[in-house]
Amino acid sequence: MCKSVGPQLLMLLVRDCWEKDIEQKMFPGYSIKKRNQTSVTEFLLSGLVDNHNLNGIFFVFFLFIYLVTLICNISMISLICCSSTLRNPMYFFLGHLSFSDICYSSVITPKIISNMVSRQMVISFNGCAAQLFFFCLFGGTECFLVTVMAYDRYVAICNPLLYVMIMSRDLLLKLVGIVYSSGFLLSAIQTGCTFRLSFCNSNHVKHFFCDIPALLKLSCTNTFISEIIMFVLSGLLGTFSVFIILISYANIISSILKMQSSEGRHKAFSTCSSHLAVVTLFFGTALFVYSRPISSYSIQKDNILSVFYTVVIPMLNPIIYCLRNAQVKAAFMKTIPKTFGHGFN
Repeated sequence: MCKSVGPQLLMLLVRDCWEKDIEQKMFPGYSIKKRNQTSVTEFLLSGLVDNHNLNGIFFVFFLFIYLVTLICNISMISLICCSSTLRNPMYFFLGHLSFSDICYSSVITPKIISNMVSRQMVISFNGCAAQLFFFCLFGGTECFLVTVMAYDRYVAICNPLLYVMIMSRDLLLKLVGIVYSSGFLLSAIQTGCTFRLSFCNSNHVKHFFCDIPALLKLSCTNTFISEIIMFVLSGLLGTFSVFIILISYANIISSILKMQSSEGRHKAFSTCSSHLAVVTLFFGTALFVYSRPISSYSIQKDNILSVFYTVVIPMLNPIIYCLRNAQVKAAFMKTIPKTFGHGFN
């Protein structure tokens, strides 16, 4: 029996080696993919810079911006809740925008800071999926919020006598519900389309967080369908939002130009200029990054843009409203003496 097993085992080994040799010669790509077809359990993120000596500077920079973001947005929410002059629908939406900015920044920035401290640019597969989901959720929510805020400004300036009646409490709650539901649906589709793909060739994400273009570049399966679904969905929703904003502001500008009082024009413009600045910053960077094909993705250029719209913009939004909006500025100036007065007493 031992004599018969030996030649059979030798023949099996020879045949296996012969089949592998033929497979490599005839289907080299297939054989490599087959060997590497292992499930990815974690992703390795790229740092913002290759020079680790700069980590200390970037750590201080991101920590400072994150703390300012939290302080400014929490202060804005507190100001809206406490001030009797900021009770109209515009500031109701502004409070939700500040909440969205806190969440949006918290999805990305703390992970960047912790990676700089540990110098281990690693995120688990589930952690990456969760980061992408919440990033898309609050990014989409912010997109829909600024759109609703444009409509609110249109009603306030073009129909001032009917403003309170149109923008009723019931409508405000419905609009906010639609905003968060739409953000959730958009995020679920985008995350699902991304993580239905297989990641087998590499786990090195050439980005400092789990973003869609960087993850699609890693996939070893065909990304065409996922790209089309996400591009069409994002394009339609982005176009719809931009269309609503443009139509709203076309009517707003027309109404402002017809006003007889220069004081009225100035007041109307001051309430809109802050929102217009936020819209320009948000949509300008987002459309530039996500309206391009994946093949044109560049880690150096997109890292800079990504830092701007994920880290810097959530900090700038409340500052812009505080500086450009007369009512917010007045409420803020009234609150500071009261706060410090109570503190000293």
